[in-house]
Amino acid sequence: MSDGAIFAKKPELSLAQYKFTVLNGTPEQRKAAMQKLIDGIKQDKMSAFYTQLVAEGVLQQDQALEKELQEASSAALAELDKNVEFAKEENGDLEQNESSIHRAVFLAQIGKEEQAHKAYEEVLQRPTTTLNQKLDIVFGKLRLAMFYYRPKMVQREIDRAHELVNKGGDWDRRNRLKAVECVWRCSQRQFKEASDLFVECLSTYASPELMPLSEFVCHGALACAVTMPRSEIKKKVIDAPEVVEVVNHIPNVDKLLRSLYDCKYADFFVALAGVETDHLAVSRYLFAHRRYYTREMRIRSYAQLLESYLSLTIKSMADSFGVSQEFIDKELSRFVAAGRLHCVIDKVAGIVETNRPDTKNAHYQTTIKQGDMLLNRIQKLSGIISV
Repeated sequence: MSDGAIFAKKPELSLAQYKFTVLNGTPEQRKAAMQKLIDGIKQDKMSAFYTQLVAEGVLQQDQALEKELQEASSAALAELDKNVEFAKEENGDLEQNESSIHRAVFLAQIGKEEQAHKAYEEVLQRPTTTLNQKLDIVFGKLRLAMFYYRPKMVQREIDRAHELVNKGGDWDRRNRLKAVECVWRCSQRQFKEASDLFVECLSTYASPELMPLSEFVCHGALACAVTMPRSEIKKKVIDAPEVVEVVNHIPNVDKLLRSLYDCKYADFFVALAGVETDHLAVSRYLFAHRRYYTREMRIRSYAQLLESYLSLTIKSMADSFGVSQEFIDKELSRFVAAGRLHCVIDKVAGIVETNRPDTKNAHYQTTIKQGDMLLNRIQKLSGIISV
Protein backbone atom coordinates (compact mmCIF):
# COMPACT_ATOMS: atom_id res chain seq x y z
CA MET A 1 0.00 0.00 0.00
CA SER A 2 1.46 3.35 -1.01
CA ASP A 3 1.51 6.52 1.03
CA GLY A 4 -1.70 8.53 0.59
CA ALA A 5 -3.81 5.59 -0.57
CA ILE A 6 -6.31 5.87 2.28
CA PHE A 7 -9.40 8.02 1.93
CA ALA A 8 -11.69 7.51 4.90
CA LYS A 9 -15.08 6.76 3.34
CA LYS A 10 -16.61 5.56 6.57
CA PRO A 11 -19.00 6.11 8.15
CA GLU A 12 -21.23 6.51 5.09
CA LEU A 13 -22.65 10.05 5.23
CA SER A 14 -25.71 8.82 3.33
CA LEU A 15 -26.72 6.85 6.44
CA ALA A 16 -26.83 10.05 8.49
CA GLN A 17 -29.12 11.46 5.81
CA TYR A 18 -31.36 8.35 5.97
CA LYS A 19 -31.58 8.76 9.74
CA PHE A 20 -32.58 12.38 9.25
CA THR A 21 -35.25 11.39 6.72
CA VAL A 22 -36.66 8.74 9.06
CA LEU A 23 -37.15 11.49 11.65
CA ASN A 24 -38.30 14.31 9.37
CA GLY A 25 -39.53 12.95 6.05
CA THR A 26 -42.99 12.14 4.74
CA PRO A 27 -44.41 8.65 5.49
CA GLU A 28 -43.29 7.41 2.06
CA GLN A 29 -39.82 8.92 2.46
CA ARG A 30 -39.50 7.47 5.96
CA LYS A 31 -40.34 3.97 4.82
CA ALA A 32 -37.76 4.01 2.02
CA ALA A 33 -35.10 5.63 4.23
CA MET A 34 -35.70 3.14 7.05
CA GLN A 35 -34.94 0.18 4.78
CA LYS A 36 -31.81 1.82 3.36
CA LEU A 37 -30.66 2.70 6.87
CA ILE A 38 -31.01 -0.89 8.09
CA ASP A 39 -29.33 -2.26 4.96
CA GLY A 40 -26.40 0.12 5.43
CA ILE A 41 -26.03 -0.82 9.10
CA LYS A 42 -25.91 -4.51 8.19
CA GLN A 43 -23.44 -4.01 5.36
CA ASP A 44 -20.98 -2.01 7.49
CA LYS A 45 -21.41 -4.09 10.68
CA MET A 46 -22.44 -0.91 12.54
CA SER A 47 -23.03 -2.46 15.93
CA ALA A 48 -22.41 0.69 18.00
CA PHE A 49 -24.43 2.93 15.67
CA TYR A 50 -27.32 0.44 15.74
CA THR A 51 -27.30 0.44 19.56
CA GLN A 52 -27.34 4.25 19.53
CA LEU A 53 -30.33 4.39 17.16
CA VAL A 54 -32.26 1.92 19.30
CA ALA A 55 -31.54 4.01 22.40
CA GLU A 56 -32.73 7.15 20.59
CA GLY A 57 -35.93 5.42 19.50
CA VAL A 58 -35.11 5.71 15.79
CA LEU A 59 -35.10 1.91 15.36
CA GLN A 60 -36.86 -0.87 17.22
CA GLN A 61 -34.60 -3.35 18.94
CA ASP A 62 -33.93 -6.63 17.15
CA GLN A 63 -31.84 -8.79 19.49
CA ALA A 64 -30.89 -11.26 16.76
CA LEU A 65 -29.64 -8.46 14.51
CA GLU A 66 -27.86 -6.80 17.42
CA LYS A 67 -26.04 -10.04 18.24
CA GLU A 68 -25.13 -10.59 14.60
CA LEU A 69 -23.69 -7.08 14.31
CA GLN A 70 -21.71 -7.40 17.57
CA GLU A 71 -20.14 -10.68 16.49
CA ALA A 72 -19.28 -9.43 13.00
CA SER A 73 -17.76 -6.15 14.18
CA SER A 74 -15.80 -7.83 16.99
CA ALA A 75 -14.33 -10.39 14.57
CA ALA A 76 -13.34 -7.71 12.06
CA LEU A 77 -11.82 -5.53 14.78
CA ALA A 78 -9.79 -8.47 16.13
CA GLU A 79 -8.39 -9.05 12.64
CA LEU A 80 -7.42 -5.39 12.35
CA ASP A 81 -5.72 -5.55 15.75
CA LYS A 82 -3.65 -8.48 14.46
CA ASN A 83 -2.67 -6.47 11.40
CA VAL A 84 -1.52 -3.59 13.59
CA GLU A 85 0.61 -5.91 15.73
CA PHE A 86 2.07 -7.61 12.66
CA ALA A 87 2.97 -4.25 11.13
CA LYS A 88 4.77 -3.24 14.33
CA GLU A 89 6.86 -6.40 14.30
CA GLU A 90 7.48 -6.96 10.60
CA ASN A 91 7.02 -3.69 8.68
CA GLY A 92 8.28 -0.12 8.65
CA ASP A 93 6.77 3.08 10.02
CA LEU A 94 4.69 3.76 6.91
CA GLU A 95 2.93 0.39 7.05
CA GLN A 96 2.45 0.66 10.82
CA ASN A 97 0.73 3.99 10.45
CA GLU A 98 -1.48 2.81 7.60
CA SER A 99 -2.63 -0.29 9.49
CA SER A 100 -3.47 1.92 12.48
CA ILE A 101 -5.42 4.32 10.24
CA HIS A 102 -7.41 1.41 8.80
CA ARG A 103 -8.29 0.36 12.34
CA ALA A 104 -9.45 3.91 13.16
CA VAL A 105 -11.55 4.00 9.98
CA PHE A 106 -13.26 0.76 11.03
CA LEU A 107 -14.02 2.14 14.49
CA ALA A 108 -15.65 5.11 12.74
CA GLN A 109 -17.49 2.75 10.42
CA ILE A 110 -19.19 0.74 13.18
CA GLY A 111 -20.15 3.86 15.15
CA LYS A 112 -17.60 4.01 17.95
CA GLU A 113 -17.24 7.77 17.63
CA GLU A 114 -15.01 8.59 20.62
CA GLN A 115 -12.74 5.58 20.13
CA ALA A 116 -12.32 6.44 16.46
CA HIS A 117 -11.32 10.03 17.23
CA LYS A 118 -8.79 8.83 19.81
CA ALA A 119 -7.36 6.25 17.40
CA TYR A 120 -7.05 8.86 14.63
CA GLU A 121 -5.44 11.36 16.99
CA GLU A 122 -2.91 8.81 18.27
CA VAL A 123 -1.59 8.19 14.75
CA LEU A 124 -1.72 11.89 13.90
CA GLN A 125 0.66 12.71 16.77
CA ARG A 126 3.28 10.12 15.78
CA PRO A 127 6.53 11.69 14.54
CA THR A 128 6.65 9.10 11.75
CA THR A 129 3.27 10.06 10.25
CA THR A 130 3.69 11.60 6.79
CA LEU A 131 1.92 14.73 5.57
CA ASN A 132 -0.44 12.76 3.32
CA GLN A 133 -1.29 10.38 6.16
CA LYS A 134 -2.01 13.34 8.44
CA LEU A 135 -4.34 14.76 5.82
CA ASP A 136 -6.14 11.42 5.48
CA ILE A 137 -6.55 11.29 9.26
CA VAL A 138 -7.94 14.83 9.41
CA PHE A 139 -10.35 13.99 6.59
CA GLY A 140 -11.43 10.94 8.57
CA LYS A 141 -12.04 13.00 11.71
CA LEU A 142 -13.83 15.62 9.62
CA ARG A 143 -16.10 13.00 8.10
CA LEU A 144 -16.87 11.56 11.53
CA ALA A 145 -17.73 15.01 12.89
CA MET A 146 -20.03 15.69 9.91
CA PHE A 147 -21.74 12.32 10.34
CA TYR A 148 -22.68 13.13 13.95
CA TYR A 149 -23.05 16.85 13.20
CA ARG A 150 -20.48 18.33 15.60
CA PRO A 151 -20.14 21.92 14.26
CA LYS A 152 -17.22 23.03 16.44
CA MET A 153 -15.30 19.86 15.66
CA VAL A 154 -16.01 20.15 11.94
CA GLN A 155 -14.67 23.70 11.85
CA ARG A 156 -11.58 22.70 13.82
CA GLU A 157 -10.78 19.87 11.42
CA ILE A 158 -11.40 22.09 8.37
CA ASP A 159 -8.89 24.59 9.80
CA ARG A 160 -6.46 21.73 10.43
CA ALA A 161 -6.88 20.46 6.89
CA HIS A 162 -6.18 23.93 5.46
CA GLU A 163 -2.95 24.13 7.49
CA LEU A 164 -1.77 20.76 6.21
CA VAL A 165 -2.81 21.39 2.60
CA ASN A 166 -0.87 24.66 2.64
CA LYS A 167 2.22 22.73 3.71
CA GLY A 168 2.16 20.68 0.52
CA GLY A 169 -1.07 18.76 0.09
CA ASP A 170 -1.67 17.39 -3.40
CA TRP A 171 -4.31 18.63 -5.86
CA ASP A 172 -6.74 15.80 -5.10
CA ARG A 173 -6.85 16.52 -1.40
CA ARG A 174 -7.16 20.27 -1.99
CA ASN A 175 -10.15 19.65 -4.23
CA ARG A 176 -11.77 17.28 -1.74
CA LEU A 177 -11.39 19.87 0.99
CA LYS A 178 -13.10 22.52 -1.15
CA ALA A 179 -16.04 20.19 -1.80
CA VAL A 180 -16.44 19.31 1.88
CA GLU A 181 -16.18 22.95 2.91
CA CYS A 182 -18.74 23.97 0.27
CA VAL A 183 -21.35 21.62 1.72
CA TRP A 184 -20.48 22.61 5.28
CA ARG A 185 -20.78 26.32 4.51
CA CYS A 186 -24.26 25.62 3.16
CA SER A 187 -25.18 23.95 6.44
CA GLN A 188 -23.95 27.03 8.33
CA ARG A 189 -25.95 29.45 6.13
CA GLN A 190 -22.74 30.87 4.66
CA PHE A 191 -24.10 30.74 1.14
CA LYS A 192 -21.72 33.29 -0.39
CA GLU A 193 -18.65 31.32 0.71
CA ALA A 194 -20.33 28.09 -0.39
CA SER A 195 -21.12 29.47 -3.86
CA ASP A 196 -17.51 30.57 -4.39
CA LEU A 197 -16.21 27.13 -3.39
CA PHE A 198 -18.82 25.44 -5.58
CA VAL A 199 -17.71 27.33 -8.70
CA GLU A 200 -14.04 26.58 -7.91
CA CYS A 201 -14.36 22.81 -7.58
CA LEU A 202 -17.40 21.95 -9.73
CA SER A 203 -15.47 21.04 -12.88
CA THR A 204 -13.08 18.80 -10.94
CA TYR A 205 -15.50 17.28 -8.41
CA ALA A 206 -14.25 13.84 -7.40
CA SER A 207 -15.71 13.23 -3.94
CA PRO A 208 -18.46 10.59 -4.29
CA GLU A 209 -17.75 9.60 -0.68
CA LEU A 210 -19.12 13.03 0.32
CA MET A 211 -22.26 12.82 -1.84
CA PRO A 212 -23.19 12.04 -5.47
CA LEU A 213 -22.52 14.76 -8.03
CA SER A 214 -26.26 15.48 -8.41
CA GLU A 215 -26.60 16.21 -4.67
CA PHE A 216 -23.46 18.34 -4.68
CA VAL A 217 -24.78 20.34 -7.64
CA CYS A 218 -28.11 20.75 -5.83
CA HIS A 219 -26.49 22.25 -2.72
CA GLY A 220 -24.07 24.41 -4.68
CA ALA A 221 -26.66 25.67 -7.17
CA LEU A 222 -29.05 26.66 -4.38
CA ALA A 223 -26.23 28.59 -2.69
CA CYS A 224 -25.47 30.37 -5.96
CA ALA A 225 -29.16 31.18 -6.55
CA VAL A 226 -29.44 33.16 -3.33
CA THR A 227 -26.11 35.03 -3.56
CA MET A 228 -24.71 35.16 -7.10
CA PRO A 229 -25.41 38.19 -9.32
CA ARG A 230 -27.99 37.44 -12.02
CA SER A 231 -25.45 38.19 -14.74
CA GLU A 232 -23.23 35.33 -13.53
CA ILE A 233 -25.84 32.66 -12.79
CA LYS A 234 -26.33 31.54 -16.39
CA LYS A 235 -22.64 31.41 -17.27
CA LYS A 236 -21.29 29.83 -14.08
CA VAL A 237 -24.20 27.60 -13.07
CA ILE A 238 -27.04 27.10 -15.56
CA ASP A 239 -24.77 26.47 -18.55
CA ALA A 240 -21.98 24.68 -16.66
CA PRO A 241 -21.50 21.23 -18.30
CA GLU A 242 -21.46 19.46 -14.93
CA VAL A 243 -24.79 21.05 -14.00
CA VAL A 244 -26.36 20.28 -17.38
CA GLU A 245 -25.24 16.64 -16.99
CA VAL A 246 -27.21 16.02 -13.79
CA VAL A 247 -29.87 18.72 -13.70
CA ASN A 248 -32.62 16.32 -14.78
CA HIS A 249 -32.03 14.43 -11.53
CA ILE A 250 -32.63 17.56 -9.41
CA PRO A 251 -36.34 18.44 -9.53
CA ASN A 252 -37.16 22.18 -9.56
CA VAL A 253 -33.58 23.43 -9.08
CA ASP A 254 -32.99 24.05 -12.79
CA LYS A 255 -36.45 25.61 -13.08
CA LEU A 256 -35.68 27.87 -10.11
CA LEU A 257 -32.45 29.15 -11.66
CA ARG A 258 -33.81 29.58 -15.18
CA SER A 259 -37.04 31.28 -14.15
CA LEU A 260 -35.14 33.73 -11.96
CA TYR A 261 -32.71 34.50 -14.77
CA ASP A 262 -35.48 34.76 -17.39
CA CYS A 263 -37.68 36.87 -15.05
CA LYS A 264 -40.55 34.36 -15.23
CA TYR A 265 -41.67 35.00 -11.68
CA ALA A 266 -44.83 32.87 -11.63
CA ASP A 267 -42.71 29.84 -12.63
CA PHE A 268 -40.12 30.93 -10.09
CA PHE A 269 -42.63 30.80 -7.22
CA VAL A 270 -43.78 27.32 -8.26
CA ALA A 271 -40.16 26.12 -8.48
CA LEU A 272 -39.31 27.67 -5.10
CA ALA A 273 -42.17 25.78 -3.44
CA GLY A 274 -40.91 22.59 -5.09
CA VAL A 275 -37.34 23.22 -3.93
CA GLU A 276 -38.55 23.64 -0.35
CA THR A 277 -40.47 20.36 -0.46
CA ASP A 278 -38.00 18.26 -2.45
CA HIS A 279 -34.70 19.54 -1.08
CA LEU A 280 -34.71 22.02 1.80
CA ALA A 281 -37.16 20.06 3.93
CA VAL A 282 -35.30 16.76 3.55
CA SER A 283 -31.63 17.81 3.57
CA ARG A 284 -29.87 17.50 6.92
CA TYR A 285 -27.59 20.36 5.82
CA LEU A 286 -30.32 22.77 4.67
CA PHE A 287 -33.36 21.88 6.81
CA ALA A 288 -32.64 24.45 9.53
CA HIS A 289 -32.41 27.23 6.93
CA ARG A 290 -35.46 26.41 4.79
CA ARG A 291 -37.54 29.40 5.96
CA TYR A 292 -34.61 31.79 5.72
CA TYR A 293 -33.80 30.54 2.23
CA THR A 294 -37.30 30.82 0.81
CA ARG A 295 -37.67 34.29 2.34
CA GLU A 296 -34.38 35.51 0.87
CA MET A 297 -35.27 34.12 -2.55
CA ARG A 298 -38.64 35.87 -2.50
CA ILE A 299 -36.94 39.14 -1.55
CA ARG A 300 -34.46 38.66 -4.35
CA SER A 301 -37.18 38.11 -6.93
CA TYR A 302 -39.18 41.15 -5.73
CA ALA A 303 -36.07 43.35 -5.82
CA GLN A 304 -35.16 42.09 -9.29
CA LEU A 305 -38.59 42.99 -10.66
CA LEU A 306 -38.66 46.40 -8.94
CA GLU A 307 -35.24 47.29 -10.37
CA SER A 308 -36.78 47.41 -13.84
CA TYR A 309 -39.42 50.02 -13.00
CA LEU A 310 -39.82 53.40 -11.38
CA SER A 311 -43.34 52.33 -10.42
CA LEU A 312 -45.83 49.56 -11.17
CA THR A 313 -49.26 48.58 -9.97
CA ILE A 314 -49.78 46.04 -7.24
CA LYS A 315 -52.07 44.16 -9.62
CA SER A 316 -49.42 43.81 -12.32
CA MET A 317 -46.89 42.68 -9.73
CA ALA A 318 -49.32 40.11 -8.32
CA ASP A 319 -50.03 38.88 -11.86
CA SER A 320 -46.30 38.52 -12.55
CA PHE A 321 -45.88 36.24 -9.53
CA GLY A 322 -49.15 34.40 -9.99
CA VAL A 323 -50.46 35.33 -6.54
CA SER A 324 -53.19 37.55 -5.11
CA GLN A 325 -52.86 41.31 -4.60
CA GLU A 326 -53.42 40.80 -0.87
CA PHE A 327 -50.43 38.43 -0.73
CA ILE A 328 -48.13 40.87 -2.55
CA ASP A 329 -49.30 43.79 -0.40
CA LYS A 330 -48.62 41.86 2.80
CA GLU A 331 -45.21 40.59 1.59
CA LEU A 332 -43.98 43.96 0.37
CA SER A 333 -45.18 45.75 3.51
CA ARG A 334 -43.24 43.37 5.70
CA PHE A 335 -40.02 43.55 3.69
CA VAL A 336 -40.19 47.34 3.23
CA ALA A 337 -40.65 47.82 6.98
CA ALA A 338 -37.61 45.61 7.59
CA GLY A 339 -35.54 47.70 5.18
CA ARG A 340 -35.08 44.80 2.75
CA LEU A 341 -36.87 46.40 -0.22
CA HIS A 342 -36.47 49.99 -1.39
CA CYS A 343 -39.94 51.04 -2.43
CA VAL A 344 -43.07 52.81 -1.20
CA ILE A 345 -46.56 51.34 -1.38
CA ASP A 346 -49.39 53.71 -2.30
CA LYS A 347 -52.42 51.64 -1.32
CA VAL A 348 -54.90 54.31 -2.39
CA ALA A 349 -53.60 54.37 -5.95
CA GLY A 350 -52.60 50.70 -5.86
CA ILE A 351 -49.06 51.53 -6.95
CA VAL A 352 -45.58 50.50 -5.82
CA GLU A 353 -42.95 53.22 -6.33
CA THR A 354 -39.27 52.37 -6.13
CA ASN A 355 -36.84 54.60 -4.23
CA ARG A 356 -33.50 53.01 -4.87
CA PRO A 357 -30.77 54.47 -2.66
CA ASP A 358 -27.95 56.54 -4.09
CA THR A 359 -25.08 54.02 -3.97
CA LYS A 360 -22.29 56.60 -4.08
CA ASN A 361 -23.87 58.64 -1.30
CA ALA A 362 -24.41 55.50 0.78
CA HIS A 363 -20.73 54.56 0.41
CA TYR A 364 -19.71 58.10 1.34
CA GLN A 365 -21.83 58.10 4.48
CA THR A 366 -20.48 54.67 5.48
CA THR A 367 -16.89 55.85 5.01
CA ILE A 368 -17.50 58.98 7.14
CA LYS A 369 -19.10 56.88 9.89
CA GLN A 370 -16.29 54.33 9.94
CA GLY A 371 -13.70 57.13 9.87
CA ASP A 372 -15.27 58.75 12.93
CA MET A 373 -15.23 55.43 14.77
CA LEU A 374 -11.56 54.93 13.90
CA LEU A 375 -10.60 58.40 15.11
CA ASN A 376 -12.45 57.87 18.39
CA ARG A 377 -10.61 54.61 18.99
CA ILE A 378 -7.24 56.21 18.20
CA GLN A 379 -7.98 59.02 20.71
CA LYS A 380 -8.89 56.48 23.40
CA LEU A 381 -5.74 54.47 22.65
CA SER A 382 -3.53 57.58 22.78
CA GLY A 383 -5.02 58.45 26.17
CA ILE A 384 -4.17 55.01 27.53
CA ILE A 385 -0.63 55.13 26.13
CA SER A 386 -0.03 58.59 27.64
CA VAL A 387 -0.99 57.32 31.10
